[in-house]
Amino acid sequence: MSGFSNFAISLSIICILAGGITSFHVGLCSVGGASMGLGWPLACLFSMAVAATMAQVASAFPTAGGLYHWASILGGRACGWVTAWFNLTGLIAVLGAVNAGTYDFASAAFGFSVPEQHAALVKTVVVVFMTLTHALLNHYGIRLTTRLTDLSGYLILGVATVLTVALLMNTQHFEWARLWTFANYSGLPEAAAVFPKQQSLIWLFCLGLLLPAYTITGFDASAHTSEETIGAAHNVPRGIVRSVLASALFGWVMICAILLAMPNVAEGVGKGSEAVAWTIKSALPSWLAWGLLGGIVLAQYFCGLAALTSASRMTYAFARDGGLPWSEYLGKTSPISKTPTYAIWATGTLGAIFTILVPYTTIAAVCTVLLYISYVIPVGAGFLTFGKSWTRMGPWQLGSWYRPLALVAALGCVFLIVIGMQPPNEQAVWIVGTVVFLLLVIWFGLERKRFKGPPQVDLGGLPEKSAVS
Repeated sequence: MSGFSNFAISLSIICILAGGITSFHVGLCSVGGASMGLGWPLACLFSMAVAATMAQVASAFPTAGGLYHWASILGGRACGWVTAWFNLTGLIAVLGAVNAGTYDFASAAFGFSVPEQHAALVKTVVVVFMTLTHALLNHYGIRLTTRLTDLSGYLILGVATVLTVALLMNTQHFEWARLWTFANYSGLPEAAAVFPKQQSLIWLFCLGLLLPAYTITGFDASAHTSEETIGAAHNVPRGIVRSVLASALFGWVMICAILLAMPNVAEGVGKGSEAVAWTIKSALPSWLAWGLLGGIVLAQYFCGLAALTSASRMTYAFARDGGLPWSEYLGKTSPISKTPTYAIWATGTLGAIFTILVPYTTIAAVCTVLLYISYVIPVGAGFLTFGKSWTRMGPWQLGSWYRPLALVAALGCVFLIVIGMQPPNEQAVWIVGTVVFLLLVIWFGLERKRFKGPPQVDLGGLPEKSAVS
């Protein structure tokens, strides 16, 4: 994989045309336009702090285990093992969220009419089929997957640009005040309220931050493909930071354009999850609207492909070190395709099951919380060892800015955990709580004595050859 390919895979998983559009109503139905104009850039500053500190660690330790290896190197076996499980469950949840969101958006965009009694079954079949095709593409080689994720990177930037320009050109009256106007839209739409009715605008604004927080996830994919990337110590950290920066800027302009082009904000709130498709159809000529809607759905499909690529590489790396059940299989690569085939099919199956059992908004909240926890644990371990046992950095580094930004990342993660578990996502409390409980029981009951961790490395520099071979 080239440097661009490494950047493209993270850009493909972040995919502003996926999270930024399928979760648009999460921001809109909190406090309206202020969630886009003010909330998006605020949350993206937090994401940039996480990405920048993660990039410094990635430059020093460019291995396929990514966050799990970093946490083990900097914080010990237990730290690495916990990070691996948070990251892996988060990546599986991302796969489920992306594919469920793709189906929901395609249904709204193209008006699929399915009898209510068969709706759940049809959605399950379609999501399973999408996941199956993602697994097949991953199974038959990284070169094909790389070409498709490269295409996805261009597609995301191209479609987002055309969509933004087209909406702005077709906006009759620019109501710029929408971008900073607060309104209480809790309890709406009445048929399926995004957030329960409440009075606090400040709290609703905080809940609306889940839109950018969920969208800007998955940039650890650049780290998971380190061993398949040329010049990983240079290109992996660049891929992490550039994917977040590009997604934050393009995404902000795009969602603001959607908001400004919306015929009426209150009416858009009433559309709920169909608000974006309704806006595009209302504002643009039909031929252009249908073309853009098709491009968005295709980009969302590629986002799912990249998500499975990242999740399977994490599964493979963790199993290679004996961290998973059936590691002897999950840690193998195919002698023909050179890809971790067992890991690909296992993560694909679990992602599809998760989609079937949990509603979309809750899946999005769960994956956001789990992933950012896994991002911040190795960053926090680096905060504690920086300049002490960890003295030799990679070619990409922040210098004296690392520790302050690591602190910002940790505090922001705590806040994200709180808002990610509020109604209507209270099911996330049980999911994340169960994960934490099981990890504690399994670690102290079994894995503390059995799990040896990744190959030993020198904290002063790069991993030994055995750790990255």
